[in-house]
Amino acid sequence: MPMRIAKSIILIAGIALSLPAPVHAQQSQAPNQDQAGSAASPSDIDGETMFATSCGFCHQSGGRAAGRGPKLAGTTRSDDFIADRVRKGKPGAMPAYGSVFSESQIMAIVAYIRALE
Repeated sequence: MPMRIAKSIILIAGIALSLPAPVHAQQSQAPNQDQAGSAASPSDIDGETMFATSCGFCHQSGGRAAGRGPKLAGTTRSDDFIADRVRKGKPGAMPAYGSVFSESQIMAIVAYIRALE
């Protein structure tokens, strides 16, 4: 197996293993709903934990330093750009999480990135 393919498989496996189990469990329920059935807001979701378990592998120091992915603290990108990048990813560079995270979860991650110093 060529080295490039092997590295890609290892990266994909690492990302898959880093996804938190509660995210998958929540996705099996109606998206954006909490236990009482009311809409969840980004402030009800722990964006820091979601970021650490799903994004922290590539965005080092909680997004405060560049790693495999860029430093996110102080980004000049718009919230819409960041949310869209989380949803759709970037071919060859970042996986898409649109089918994994609800919109409220994506916005909680965006809020976490905005709060970085």
